[in-house]
Amino acid sequence: MTDATTTEASRSARELAREVLIHGPISRSELGRRLGLSPASLTRLSKPFLDLGLFVEGVEEQKGAIGRPAKPLDVRVDARRFIGIKVTGDDVLGVATDLRATAQTRAAHALGGHDVAAVVEAIAAVVREVAAASGTGDLTDVAGVGLSIGGNVAGRRIVKRAPFLEWRDVPLADLLERELGGLPVTVENDVTALTTAEQWFGAGRGLPNFAVVTIGAGVGYGLVMHDRVIVTPDSGLGLAGHLPLDASGPLCIEGHRGCSTAMLSIPGICAQLGIALGREVRYDEVLELAEAGHPLAVSITTAAGRALGRMLAYIANLAMVDTVVLSGEGIGLWRVAEGAAREALAADRDAEASPLQLHVDDAGFVSWARGAAAIAIEDAFARLRLSA
Repeated sequence: MTDATTTEASRSARELAREVLIHGPISRSELGRRLGLSPASLTRLSKPFLDLGLFVEGVEEQKGAIGRPAKPLDVRVDARRFIGIKVTGDDVLGVATDLRATAQTRAAHALGGHDVAAVVEAIAAVVREVAAASGTGDLTDVAGVGLSIGGNVAGRRIVKRAPFLEWRDVPLADLLERELGGLPVTVENDVTALTTAEQWFGAGRGLPNFAVVTIGAGVGYGLVMHDRVIVTPDSGLGLAGHLPLDASGPLCIEGHRGCSTAMLSIPGICAQLGIALGREVRYDEVLELAEAGHPLAVSITTAAGRALGRMLAYIANLAMVDTVVLSGEGIGLWRVAEGAAREALAADRDAEASPLQLHVDDAGFVSWARGAAAIAIEDAFARLRLSA
């Protein structure tokens, strides 16, 4: 977004854009209350967004009131197009989205290796394929690319550490922008991006406080407090990955007994049943065997369910949230272990504590990619230059 303008978007303008993006359509009175703005200031700040076609006005009836009806503000979802990318150790998945990060077209490429140049090339190929499928065939009408990756990211530009890719200190945003002819690229930790997605359009929409737990190649944890996604320099280090959950559980690859990685990650669960059966097993096979009543699979998934329930109780008790979103490519565990998880959760919660609301997001990698797009949209509004 580099529309003709004169001054960088002020903090108040960015906050206004954020509120409308997340909560729109939203009344002007509610916006004024949230942002501490007078009606005159709100009109002044919203005008450039309306002039650029980024906001639209609706009509809100004022029952019993005299005068002109209030006009709530919302984003014009088709005003800009973005591409969100999720990178794993094996694949690159991309989706094209509108301004609400609604997925439109998608594409995926398998990674042949983890060499930085090869991964950058694969990402760029997915970006171009998604753009071609959803627009004019080139990148001219794409406003930005968001990329989510499992690891620690600095300044939304540099991948400091990505264990699944065996990367350290990779200037991924710079490399991709060069490959894509200067198209703005935003890079963020995947759980942070997913948490943003859940806040925008998922089960956390409208909630000021909630947590996200992801199960997949690893175990992730995201947190929203006071309507803000919590991000620290340690985000993406996998700090929730070795939470002790079962004193008699198996060891993870780092030697922690019964930690969240050993008990809940896809590799951890597959390893347990594989050792018991004396052969390699796939994750979907573990779940299928558990559903069919296979005693070893049932024992492993039940123990995983209890571990998940304990982790949920830890989060609810310590972060003092009453809503948790469960997501990730391994969320199928919930299908076979929900009972054990809820039982363990109840056992570790005070009987008089607020009931914990659990929401399962089973959209898979699309949610991760949409989260990446949401990060790019946030950055695009921050870069926007507005006329006074």
